[in-house]
Amino acid sequence: MSKYIFHKEDSRHHEFNEWLDSKKTFSFADYYNPKRMSFGALRVFNDDTVRAAKGFGRHPHDNMEIISIPLEGSLIHKDNLGNEKVVKEGEIQLMSTGSGVFHSEYNHEQDKATRFLQIWIYPAQLNSAPAYSQVQLNEADIQHKFGTIVAPEAGAHTARIQQDAWLSIGRFDAGETFSYDIRKKENGAYVYLISGNVEIDGHSLSAGDALGIRDASSFNGTVKSQHAEILVTDVPMNLEN
Repeated sequence: MSKYIFHKEDSRHHEFNEWLDSKKTFSFADYYNPKRMSFGALRVFNDDTVRAAKGFGRHPHDNMEIISIPLEGSLIHKDNLGNEKVVKEGEIQLMSTGSGVFHSEYNHEQDKATRFLQIWIYPAQLNSAPAYSQVQLNEADIQHKFGTIVAPEAGAHTARIQQDAWLSIGRFDAGETFSYDIRKKENGAYVYLISGNVEIDGHSLSAGDALGIRDASSFNGTVKSQHAEILVTDVPMNLEN
């Protein structure tokens, strides 16, 4: 029988300082909640808004797949692998930090805020060689259906992740129905509503809400607003390597 965990938008930990407005779904940095540690291999899901020209100075990461999805504005990324990239709305960035990476990430915009989703997923193997990828969304792939943006195999519009995990985005219009088939029997789906209102398997979601689904092979939904944008993170639920 399918099992669900419902994370309302206002249940996330919300903190801000002079340059960062951050909404954290799971325990992260100074926020600790033993009931909010992860969803399977999905360890971090932050919705961050960074003031113009501000950001995260040089710092290390290891053994984590880190995905950044700008929703508004753009980021500038620099790392010790030699990458210096601007990641803008409509693009996806993925760092496989493996044995270790140093990087910085700032709002590239000089006169407006940048909002982006920051998602961390445990890798399948530890201490692999670090890697970086960046892809452009293909609008045709995500209109009225779910299009894959992250997968274990790279594609023209798909970033490669070192885990049996998939991220997909779908944009739908009022009254449309949709369905999603979970990729592996051992996986679950964490469904985040970027915008709009939808109903999924009897659960009503508004923008910023999320629904974790496990012990299921698929889910179905209906759009209840003029438009809706949905992000699905399909991850292993068994964390053992």
